[in-house]
Amino acid sequence: MIGTYYDTVFTSAQDQGLPIETAADHAATAFLDGKPTGQGKRKCSGADRHAAFWSSGFLRTLPAQAWHQESLGLALARYLGQDRFASPDIVAHVAALTPEVLQQAARHAGLVLRHDSPRWREIEALADSQPGNFSEFVQVFRIFKQAHRLRVDEVEHLREPLAKLTPLDLLAYTSLYAFEHLLPDLLEGGSAPGAPDTQEVWDAIEDTLAWKLTTCDAASLRLTDTAIAASLRQHLTPFLFPSHEAPGPRHDLYAGFTALLDAQIELNAFINRSVEAFSYDDGIRFVRQGERLEIIEVDAQARAAWRSDGDKLNRLHQYWLYRGMDALMASPDLLTLVSPAHLEANLQAFAKAMGTWLRLQEVYGIAEQVRAEADSAVDVFRALLATELMTAFYIEDFLRPYHQHLQQLGHPWLALGRLAFGGLLQSDMQNRFPITWSDREAKIARITPWTATAEHPQGQARAAEAILDFWTSDWSALAERLREGDAALHPRWQERPVLKMGRHLFQLPWMMAIQNNATAAVNNLRRLGARRNEAREETRRIEARLGMLFEQRGFRVLVGHKFPAGMGDEEDAGEIDLLCALEGHLLVLELKSTYQRRSMKDAWMHRTSTLRKAGWQLHRKVPAVRHVLQHDASLRQALALPPGAEPEITAWIVDTSIEWDHQAFRGFLKISLEEIQIALRDDRRWLNDPEGLFRVTGAGDATTRTDTGAEPIDTLYPDGFSVRKFIEVVESAAVWTAAA
Repeated sequence: MIGTYYDTVFTSAQDQGLPIETAADHAATAFLDGKPTGQGKRKCSGADRHAAFWSSGFLRTLPAQAWHQESLGLALARYLGQDRFASPDIVAHVAALTPEVLQQAARHAGLVLRHDSPRWREIEALADSQPGNFSEFVQVFRIFKQAHRLRVDEVEHLREPLAKLTPLDLLAYTSLYAFEHLLPDLLEGGSAPGAPDTQEVWDAIEDTLAWKLTTCDAASLRLTDTAIAASLRQHLTPFLFPSHEAPGPRHDLYAGFTALLDAQIELNAFINRSVEAFSYDDGIRFVRQGERLEIIEVDAQARAAWRSDGDKLNRLHQYWLYRGMDALMASPDLLTLVSPAHLEANLQAFAKAMGTWLRLQEVYGIAEQVRAEADSAVDVFRALLATELMTAFYIEDFLRPYHQHLQQLGHPWLALGRLAFGGLLQSDMQNRFPITWSDREAKIARITPWTATAEHPQGQARAAEAILDFWTSDWSALAERLREGDAALHPRWQERPVLKMGRHLFQLPWMMAIQNNATAAVNNLRRLGARRNEAREETRRIEARLGMLFEQRGFRVLVGHKFPAGMGDEEDAGEIDLLCALEGHLLVLELKSTYQRRSMKDAWMHRTSTLRKAGWQLHRKVPAVRHVLQHDASLRQALALPPGAEPEITAWIVDTSIEWDHQAFRGFLKISLEEIQIALRDDRRWLNDPEGLFRVTGAGDATTRTDTGAEPIDTLYPDGFSVRKFIEVVESAAVWTAAA
């Protein structure tokens, strides 16, 4: 019965001679892993498991040190993070026994902004029963609540003057803001001192657009040519083409939009840098000074590791571009497809697309074709190429001319007007407005040449249609989901940057010109598409391709190995993703494939769910491997391990994400998959920008390869490859250091 399940797990562990702390850890881990899943045909709900776990008798017998284990603390955080089940006695018990554990769990549960939760009221009550431990803690929470409420009220107040604007109206003011506040600094290769970074602005714009989609009239998303003209005539063209004979620019609405965006940036910064830092960053502590809070750093090493992970991610983008350039130069068939018009920009687009394609194949196991939401089969490389060519087009035909006009005229509206007017003067009346739009057929016709192959030199309309579906976000459908409070994942606007409203498709040239298309592609497939039918096969492909890299270095490799029945308790260990043997060493690898995260909250969730579970899996699998090797001669033979001698076993968690790199989970090191690949390929030189392509930033920087003659020797294995040296390279993070 589920009511005694966790007591049984605890008792069973103690019967094996395990200490009380370890037995409690086993029971808490089972709870965190969603066990039991059910009883008979009846599935257990989360509330069922909470009721069973928190009523377990062993919890009231645990010493204080047992509660300091991560699994017990996370179980408490799970309890405090839900509202369906109540067990106030366990809260009071832990508060009396080890208040610091309960306080950390309350932070990790995000209670700081959930003051309407009954779990918060249980914590708040402790300020009266245990004022010495919880009075100050509750005061800190109340300061956060007040500060958050002030910022939310400001955002809601500033939304009121913009309530009647349509989503297209709001896009007009968004674009004006971008050309005034974002692009000038980016085009000059820097940013204004004290200004929010580009991602902060984009996040605030996305939140503002989500508000608008949630509250707008559904009819405002079924746009006609007449409605588009009316919107732009009122909200955009007066800024670009001021006239005494027509209504002037709505400076009041633009100022209101700017104020709202500033307030949203401030709210987001408060949540990201204060609330989420308080909740999920254990490297700092918030101390109350009167009615304000000060941040004290308590673990400088942990904070440095977080920043280092971000730097590694940037260097990986460089690495894949170099890989893409190298592959492009070795592909004469592809080079023949590069248009000579804007040759440098088009070469850059092909190289970026090739680099991202290699990354999707090697790191994420993506096949040549995937299914788009419209159920069309899309050629992934062509989809990547299309978006990179769009970016190249917008850089060359929008950003470069705009930058020139801005330098000449000195004002963003005058420069935008000159850009738009120049498009109208062209023989084919090119749209050079800050927002572009077309119907579906015209967009397909535009993309079709970018699908050209040797077999289809003019491209294929069907392939272009599939690419368009892959990158399109239907705002009518998205608005409906947002209004209904659908908790499903929604595309960020950079992930699907073709915006569908009615029969028209809109793009923002300024956004397409500067966004990271590689991240958009990865998250389009791995975040939004995590439940695609192909996702399971992609995981298998990741394992197989990594196994091939090990085989090329001489390892004997088993992929997805399952223990034979009847070999003892090892059946409970499950499947081994990769076993790699060489020179008397055996690597046991647990692979995890996810997406690229942006927030500390998301990273913390990854750490305490996927990576925590991976550590537990290796904790069970490694002893099982040892046991099987002692009794199964066929496994030793398959791995070419000599009989009698026990191999040296090294076990790692290998993850496609960079977060929590080189940290231990249950004693097992977590390594990024890309680091393992680079160590096996011995090409870390491309992490270190050998040709200086990233030393100067700005729109349209050249990234075509220059002839530098013989490449300098930068090898991780100066005395030749060996498994012992490979393990040393990985565990010392030598991949990330430049050659001496």
